[in-house]
Amino acid sequence: MLLLNKFPAWLSAFALLLLTQEPVSTSEVTACGVAVDPPANIEITDPGFLGYLSIHWTLPTSLQNLTGCTVRYQLRYYDTYEERWRSVRTVKLTYAAQFDPEKPIKVRILTVLKCACTNGTEVQGEEKEWVYTPEPTGVAESRIRDFHCVYYGKEYMECTWESGPGQPPDSQHYLYYWHREMDETKECPEYIIFSEGRRGCRFPRESLLEFSKFNLCVNGSSPAGSLKMAYFSIEVQNYVKPAVVSSVHVSEIDGELKLDWSPPSGQVPEHCLEYEVESSTTMENGKQKQENMVLQNLEDTSYSVPREVESQKTCFRIRSKVNMYCADGGFWSDWSQTKCTENKETQCIPKLTYLGLVGLVVIGIAGVIILCLSLWILKKISIKKINKKDALYSLYKEKVNETMPTILSPIFK
Repeated sequence: MLLLNKFPAWLSAFALLLLTQEPVSTSEVTACGVAVDPPANIEITDPGFLGYLSIHWTLPTSLQNLTGCTVRYQLRYYDTYEERWRSVRTVKLTYAAQFDPEKPIKVRILTVLKCACTNGTEVQGEEKEWVYTPEPTGVAESRIRDFHCVYYGKEYMECTWESGPGQPPDSQHYLYYWHREMDETKECPEYIIFSEGRRGCRFPRESLLEFSKFNLCVNGSSPAGSLKMAYFSIEVQNYVKPAVVSSVHVSEIDGELKLDWSPPSGQVPEHCLEYEVESSTTMENGKQKQENMVLQNLEDTSYSVPREVESQKTCFRIRSKVNMYCADGGFWSDWSQTKCTENKETQCIPKLTYLGLVGLVVIGIAGVIILCLSLWILKKISIKKINKKDALYSLYKEKVNETMPTILSPIFK
């Protein structure tokens, strides 16, 4: 018999449970004269951790009086989140595993016996399977849709959802979560509320745990009855979205365009980031050339590329993502601001034109000033010459009049 404790009242009922198949008391496999039966008294209990269930069993009756042997158990269960069977061997009589309570729970288990009488080889008993298929409960088509989580810069995480198509009016959603370092489930610390009601939950960094199952359940209530429950199990390090890359700078050195930037702000370690650089070049003929390059060198915050000979302008933008060494998944950040550099010749033309105009103006003003000064100096020189000539002429007349006879004086007047 499969025993599941009831969920707390706020999680509605996860009523259970009967196994579809009971282990038989005898086995077709024998070793040392005894039957290697499957484990007995299989139980699955639910401690209320949103799909994290405990499986318990006891030693099969046929092996209880056997001595000098090693008994182990091989347990397999179907992981509906990853859609594959997981297997574990243990000498213990209990094992905890993650299940999706919305889908059939499948467990397979067998006994492995190793004794002196088996010449040190292992004898595997017959494997038995138990399957439990949950019965749907709640208002039809009221299960939430489009559940989506993003861990922003490893500083806080937001999980959002949309209402089910059959959700009754005046419904209210509730979110609960749990991870292995919690003694019990807790309700959302901060709901994200829109005009139509609760549509998400914001988790502070302190409430999260990386590299471990983070279990969530969204249910709800309405005047028409309870809403269908939705279960999710994630690992938060796979949902990181870094902040926008900042301090992007473009320069040209020896015919190469060099892009430098600073790592994004937040709690993501620099060695956990990879970058994607997008370049867009405008050629002299007007055509556009675009390239994307993913840089996976740890802590590399620069990128160089030869300048296109016939390029007029090249623009860059960059974004980041957690690399495969730190997580199995994640989201690209938003693109940084676009930074551009132009062809040297194109850059020089406007500078030369500007400097040329300024030079012409300066030269023109200087020329006018010099011309004015020249005219003023010439005028002064002319006046002095005239005055000096008049003075000499007057002196000459005086000397002549003194030395010439009176009769000739009229001639020199």
